[in-house]
Amino acid sequence: MPVVLRAQRRRLLWVVFAVIVVIVLVSLWANLWTEKLWYDSVGFSTVFRTELVTKTSMFVVGWLVVAGSVYSSMAIAYARRPIYAPTTAELDSMDRYREVLEPFRKVSFVAVPVIFGLFAGSACSGQWQLLLLWLNRQPFGTKDAEFHKDIGFYVFTLPWFQFIVGFLTLAIVLGFIAAMVTHYIYGGISLQGHGPRTTGTARVHLSLIAGALVLVRAVAYWLSRYSLTTSNSNLITGIDYTGQHAVLPAKEILAVAAVLCAVLFVATIWTRTWRLPLIGVVMLLVCAIVLGGIYPAIVQNFKVKPSEQALQSPYISRNISATRQAYGLTDVKTSNYNPTTKTAQGQLRKDASTVPGIRLLDPMVVSPTFQQLQGRVNYYQFSDALDVDRYQIGGKSVDTVIGVRGLNLNGIPAGQRNWVNDHSVYTHGFGVVAAYGNQRSDSGEPVFFEQGIPPVGKLGTFQPRIYFGESLSSYSIVGGPKSGPQREFDYPDSATGGEMKTTYAGSGGVSIGSFTRKLAYAIKYRQYNFLFSDVINKESRLLYDRTPIDRVKKVAPWLTVDGDPYPVVVNGDVKWIVDGYTTSARYPYSELQSLGAATTDSLTTGTSNVHSINQGQVNYIRNSVKATVDAYTGKVTLYAWDPTDPVLKAWEHAFGGTVQPMSKMSSALMSHIRYPEDLFKVQRELLTKYHVTDPASFFQGNDFWQVPADPTKSSGEQQPPYYLSLAMPGQSKPAFSLTTTFIPTGQRQNLAAFMSVDSDPGSTPGKKAADYGQFRVLEMPRSTTVKGPGQFQNDINSSNAKSSSFPQTLAQFLTLNSQSGARIEYGNLLTLPVGGGLLYVEPIYVKANGATSFPLERAVVVEFGNKLAWGATLDGALDDLFGGNSGASAGDAGVTPKGGSSPTPSPSPSSGKSSSKGTSAELDQALADVEKYYQDGQAALKKGDWTAYGRAQAELQKAIEGAVKLEGGNANSPSTPSNSSTASPSGK
Repeated sequence: MPVVLRAQRRRLLWVVFAVIVVIVLVSLWANLWTEKLWYDSVGFSTVFRTELVTKTSMFVVGWLVVAGSVYSSMAIAYARRPIYAPTTAELDSMDRYREVLEPFRKVSFVAVPVIFGLFAGSACSGQWQLLLLWLNRQPFGTKDAEFHKDIGFYVFTLPWFQFIVGFLTLAIVLGFIAAMVTHYIYGGISLQGHGPRTTGTARVHLSLIAGALVLVRAVAYWLSRYSLTTSNSNLITGIDYTGQHAVLPAKEILAVAAVLCAVLFVATIWTRTWRLPLIGVVMLLVCAIVLGGIYPAIVQNFKVKPSEQALQSPYISRNISATRQAYGLTDVKTSNYNPTTKTAQGQLRKDASTVPGIRLLDPMVVSPTFQQLQGRVNYYQFSDALDVDRYQIGGKSVDTVIGVRGLNLNGIPAGQRNWVNDHSVYTHGFGVVAAYGNQRSDSGEPVFFEQGIPPVGKLGTFQPRIYFGESLSSYSIVGGPKSGPQREFDYPDSATGGEMKTTYAGSGGVSIGSFTRKLAYAIKYRQYNFLFSDVINKESRLLYDRTPIDRVKKVAPWLTVDGDPYPVVVNGDVKWIVDGYTTSARYPYSELQSLGAATTDSLTTGTSNVHSINQGQVNYIRNSVKATVDAYTGKVTLYAWDPTDPVLKAWEHAFGGTVQPMSKMSSALMSHIRYPEDLFKVQRELLTKYHVTDPASFFQGNDFWQVPADPTKSSGEQQPPYYLSLAMPGQSKPAFSLTTTFIPTGQRQNLAAFMSVDSDPGSTPGKKAADYGQFRVLEMPRSTTVKGPGQFQNDINSSNAKSSSFPQTLAQFLTLNSQSGARIEYGNLLTLPVGGGLLYVEPIYVKANGATSFPLERAVVVEFGNKLAWGATLDGALDDLFGGNSGASAGDAGVTPKGGSSPTPSPSPSSGKSSSKGTSAELDQALADVEKYYQDGQAALKKGDWTAYGRAQAELQKAIEGAVKLEGGNANSPSTPSNSSTASPSGK
């Protein structure tokens, strides 16, 4: 009976094992096949195949090398075990162990190498990018200053060689351990007596393995010479005086010593003693300690430190030159700027074109305002951080704050949350909302030029449904027969009291109509509804991996992706633009920098959708790729933005056909490209030190800068850079720019420099504007104290300045609106070099307490030199600042007179002021036309006829304008809702 039970248990174990194997294999099949289907759906099958083949090949090779090393060591040790019976007590005890292990010997001789091989193969496959870069390496055309090798050797070849050496070291060490254990178990090694003793066979076997190990380490010592070019010291990255005169020779000596040590190990075959190789190992360790540690410390402390500035200067020069080259900072235009502090009438006249373009609308503050005024329903939401762009409105470029209505499943009532609703009814966001960056209504609300559901405005007709966006983290099942019922929810129809629904008609996603595909996705998501739900039909498509960043990362796994994609409306579509970077940490002498630390500021530490890059350290970066993701189809397109980048060339060669030339980018899309914010953050962090090009000054560090903390936030993080249209001194007209400020290192808060980079590439396909990416730095005089952002914010918090727009002082205004059921929110603090000086501008928002409240812009504070003024509007504040005439009056710069908004809206129909009112019959007809064209638009929308919808919207706009004029109003007035839950400027 016990025999039968053991047999049954054995069969049960085999069944359980077989079931586990089947489950694992089926799961692997489902995940692998669904990945292939996804890549096929986006047209990047090449990426999937290349990555899979490379990973699989490296896994197999890594597995074979390690498994082969361990197995061969065990097999040789067993085959050459002593023949005679053991004669010592130790060997007698080992014989008992051998008897216990013998039934499992054959299994262990297979299982142990296989297990170690699996771990090693997994680690090996994780380095697949190193292999592809090496196989597709490209020359940089520049040689390093020490070894005179092309930079490509360090970026592409050296990392691969070092990986090979490291992996071989691992394989040999595991083989050596396996050989020692096996020899010990089977009598080849004895530990009793006067010391360890080995049989001749064991000695030869172990000495050859040890010799191979030391020889590989000799190669590692030799390669580590080149790694010194990216070693970090307290002063610079790269070889310094101590590195060249102490560490570098030590590496060469250790490499030669390791080769000699390897020869001594091989010599034991004839000498039959371990004495010489052991002496060699000890001497090698002594050399490593003395030459690798003690001698460099002596040189550093007694040779370098007494004359460090003179001795390190050549190496500092190397570091400065390489750093500026590696980070794209070789063409920085620096000029001295001595700002005047005096204010006079007409001071801004020569900068009149800049002043009305100052973007007051803060994209980090007004998201709740967008949500309350334009969200419409709870299941649509805007990102916490909106985006800044520019659009051609009325033939002029207008700085714009734009946001996408994304899907918010948490806004659906809890009772309606279920698998069907979450994944097949609420499937997409709807429309974009855009507002003038420099305008506000009388009540402090944004002035929208694109708004509503369905969208109406000046961006033309476009596909408003957002199936791919920042908030879409879950999968959706969409599509179906055109003649079938429409399931996907758009928005409530206020005209009919019903609901507008749609059926996805795009090409995005994966078709899941077949049983095998439903089964695969049921396994992938562990959701049986894929198999049984009537939601899925033959024409259904599954949308997943829907955020722009995720999609770009998957089709281009070699890119480092910017943390802030932004939407644009071009050619009838909403597209997300994502900046992609090629990076390396192997550029000789270039300063190593943490991407995560450099791209963190007061915006990335909050709850916004803007994130810093957590990608480790780099010392080379290029914005080599501009990617777009279509918000409706999910199509991903990669454009080669920097085709000269050798790293991009290598990846293009590895993944042929995946990156399109810049010439394929349309002029409309080209006009919305901007200089990437994360790259700018990295570069400005470098320029805090590397604006200094003199080695002596760099060594002393007296002229170093720092990025100021954001004075409008309490987090203590760095002030973010800001996009706005700006004319720097010497520029004839404003350019869309990204700007930042610097203050001196230490405790001083005065302004040290102001920097901008031109962010407008023009609209010519395949050709960037000449000034795109041009850095301009204005250095403040060291002999004069110029107020920095923190000092300006301190002036605001303590100012008793009066305003012609308000009955109270600024301090009273801030106090009243902080104590009367509301709170103050400070907008972006802008710095502008205009009027021969520096103009600080900061909007102030007031937000009432309450869940549904939202901030409204109630005041603007400006400062020029030592004079501060404030008002309800920018032009009002400027008039107070410059004595009633800033030089940028309504007549010459489009800025409204004192006390108005920017610009002052014409009387609205509800204001009670009328002009040339029409007859009742005319008004009735106009209203009938409004109703007719609205219904025409809804009918076209249901059919998906966007051409007819566009015509209907255009006629609707004309009808609305006609009706407003007949009523005696102005159709161009920005809307001013009468009900807002915010405090008034007086705080009451």
